[in-house]
Amino acid sequence: MDLGLEGVAAEEAELLKRNVLFSRHEELKAWARSNSLWPLTFGLACCAIEMIATRGSLFVADRFGFFFRNSPLQADVMIVSGSVTKKMAPILRRLSDQMAEPRWVITMGSCATAGGPYVRSYSVVKGVDQIVPVDVYIPGCPPSPVALIYGFQKLRAKIRAEARRGREVTARG
Repeated sequence: MDLGLEGVAAEEAELLKRNVLFSRHEELKAWARSNSLWPLTFGLACCAIEMIATRGSLFVADRFGFFFRNSPLQADVMIVSGSVTKKMAPILRRLSDQMAEPRWVITMGSCATAGGPYVRSYSVVKGVDQIVPVDVYIPGCPPSPVALIYGFQKLRAKIRAEARRGREVTARG
C-alpha cells in the first residue's frame, strides 16, 4: 500500500510503517460490531437450557463479548433455540423487526434449523429461515454451549469478511 511518504527520511518512513495502522472505516466498524454482539434471548424449548448454560459460570459468554439482552431494542443478534410453532412465528418475526440494523440471526438446534423430530407435525415451522433470514446454523440436539460459542465466532468472521469485501455490514442485504 502506498502511504504517500515521499520526502520523508527512510528511517522515519519505516518507523511510521511499524507504528501506524491503516485501515478502512468500514473494517473498523465491523471489528467493533463483531467484538460486542448483544444477543436477544429467545428460548423456546430444550435448546434454551444450553443457551442459558452459556451464560453460566463454566462458559461465561461475557468474556467473549456476548452480552445477553432481554429487549429487542437493545439486541443485534437473535438466537432462536428450539422448535418454532406456526403460532409463535409471527411473534418471532415481530421481535426481529424491532431489532435495529444491522441484525443477525443464529439458529440453535435441529428443531430451529429444520423442524427436528417434529418436522412432520402440522404445527411446527420447518426451519426458521422461512420466517427470518438466518446467518449461522448450529446443529445438534441440543447443541452444547461450546457449539454456541463457536457459532458466535463464525458470525464474527462473517461480519468481518463482509466488511473486507466492501459490502454493507447487514444480514438483510
